[in-house]
Amino acid sequence: MNLPLPVAVGIWVVIGLVLLTVVFVGLKRLTTRTAQTVPAPPAVPEGDLGEVLAGPVTAVYVSSTLAGDWLARVGAHRLGFRSNATVTVHRTGVLVSRQGAPDLFLAASALEAVSLAPGMAGKYVGKDGLVVLTWTVPAAGDAPATRLDTGLRTQQTADRATLLNAVRELLPAADGAPNDDSKEPQQ
Repeated sequence: MNLPLPVAVGIWVVIGLVLLTVVFVGLKRLTTRTAQTVPAPPAVPEGDLGEVLAGPVTAVYVSSTLAGDWLARVGAHRLGFRSNATVTVHRTGVLVSRQGAPDLFLAASALEAVSLAPGMAGKYVGKDGLVVLTWTVPAAGDAPATRLDTGLRTQQTADRATLLNAVRELLPAADGAPNDDSKEPQQ
């Protein structure tokens, strides 16, 4: 069946608009659903953040997911959306300066683990290509404290080991056990 060109174009435009609507409704639901369970992360502290242990490292902020579930993306507070970033590890925590999104500061006291992973919601790169920081967002209002995994893809492979080792210095060691659950970085 041959449709006149204007009719065919009109059909494709309608299909495109329907698909865009489905995407936006899905993103809105994701944001609403996770906003009820994940409190807003603390603001970046004013003033000096302490000694710089590593960085700035150019990376891609992949997303944040509920800890242990690499597909459970957190849409609230713009934590689930990819952006270019600069990561700096300070003695007091990790500063993730994101383009087009609020900066994220993971206080050293909130960090629980650092590891390498092949991917998470929003990005799969294979063979330990992401640095994953496990941390806790403190409780706020009705939302309880929530554990999150935040994925970072460094632009340079060598920066992955640098970032991993610097974050390890911030982690508390418990009872002589290793202070993270990561594999050794491969350079």
